[in-house]
Amino acid sequence: MSDDKLPEDLRDEVVARFGVPASAVRGVVSPYRICPLGAHVDHQLGQVTGMAIDRGVALAFAPAAEPHVRLVSRDFAGEVCFPLGAVPPALAGDWGNYARGAVLALQRRYRLRRGIVGVTSGRLSEGGLSSSAAIGVAYLLALEAANDLQVSAAENIALDQEIENGYLGLRNGILDQATILLSRRGHLTHIDCSTGEHRSIPLPKQAPEYAILVAFSGVQQALVTTDYNRRVEECTAAARALLVAAGRPEARPVLGSITLAEYHAHRGVLSGAPARRAAHFFSEIERVAQGVQAWEQGDLPAFGALVSASGWSSIHQYECGCPPLIDLYEILCRTPGVYGARFSGAGFRGCCVALVAAEAATAAAARVRDEYRQRQPALSQRAPVLVCAPDDGARLV
Repeated sequence: MSDDKLPEDLRDEVVARFGVPASAVRGVVSPYRICPLGAHVDHQLGQVTGMAIDRGVALAFAPAAEPHVRLVSRDFAGEVCFPLGAVPPALAGDWGNYARGAVLALQRRYRLRRGIVGVTSGRLSEGGLSSSAAIGVAYLLALEAANDLQVSAAENIALDQEIENGYLGLRNGILDQATILLSRRGHLTHIDCSTGEHRSIPLPKQAPEYAILVAFSGVQQALVTTDYNRRVEECTAAARALLVAAGRPEARPVLGSITLAEYHAHRGVLSGAPARRAAHFFSEIERVAQGVQAWEQGDLPAFGALVSASGWSSIHQYECGCPPLIDLYEILCRTPGVYGARFSGAGFRGCCVALVAAEAATAAAARVRDEYRQRQPALSQRAPVLVCAPDDGARLV
C-alpha cells in the first residue's frame, strides 16, 4: 500500500463490471492501524497513540450515473446495491453496512448528488487492526470525491465515528478513525480524544530502525462475548462515583473528566470492576505520556517496555483477552529483538502487535510462529505472523 498505487486489475474490474470509462475510475487506499499505547481509553476521552501500517483495504470506484451505490468485494460474497434516498437499516454481519452507514453519515451534513460503483479488496475480519474503520473511511473519501466535496480530516473522523456509533451501535472513540486518517509514515500520532487535537512525532534519526510484527491468533470469532460495551459502562460507573466524590457530579461521566489528583484522592470510593477499569485508565494515561517522551528521545527499548506494560494492564485491569491472545502476548514479550507487545484491539479475537528491531524481525516472526504452534496447534494453522512497516494515512490515489 505504501507505493500509492491501486492494483490495475482492480481498476479493470470496475470498468468491466460496471461499464464505466477507465478515465473515470479512481481509487482509495485506507490502511489498518495499530495503537502502541492508549489501549481502551479513547472512549473515555483519554490520550492515545497510533500508527498506520502498510496493510489495509483498497477501493476502486467511479461516480455512478444514477443516485445509487453498487459495490462488490473480492473477499465477500454478494453485491451491495441501494439508492441514496432509501438507505436500508444495518444487517447483522453484512459487509455492506459500512457503505450504507457512510452514505447516511454524509447525508446528515451534505447533499449527495451521485452514488458510486466500485470494487473493494481487503478483508474486514482482521480483528484488532480496525479494518471496519478503514473501509468506512474509504467509502467516505470515495463518496466525497464523487460529489466534489471538500471535507477535512477532522470532519471525516467524526463522520466515521457516526457510522460505528450511530449506525452500528458500537460505543468506541476516535482512535481508529483518527489514526487511519492522520498518520504519517515514520511518525507516531499522538491524539487527545477530548479535543481531537493531534501531533505527528518523528522518530529521531539516531534511533534504531524498527519493524512491526502483526501476529494473528487464528481466533476469528470471539471465544466469549466481548463485553466491549459493558467495559464502557463500567468506566462510566467509575467516572460517576469519582465525580460525585470530587464534588463535580454535573461533569460528563467519562474518566477523562477527572484529574489524576482527583483520582488518587478519591479512588477509595471504587470497588470491583469499576475500580479496575479506572486503575487501567489512569495508569495507561501515564504510560502514554512516558511513551511520547521515550519516542521523542528515540528510546525504543523504553517505549517498548511501556507497550508491554499496557498489555499487562489490558489483561489484568481492563480484563480483556482470551487464552490464545494471552499466549501470543507472552510469546512476543520473551522473543529476542522485540521491544514490546500488546493486544491489538480488545484481545477476544484477532492479533497481537509488537515493535521489533528491524534486523531481528524475520527471525522473530519465525520464532513466534514456532512457539505459537506448540501452544495452539489447531489455531496456528490460520495464524500468520506478518512483518509490517509504518505507512501514511488514508488517501485518494
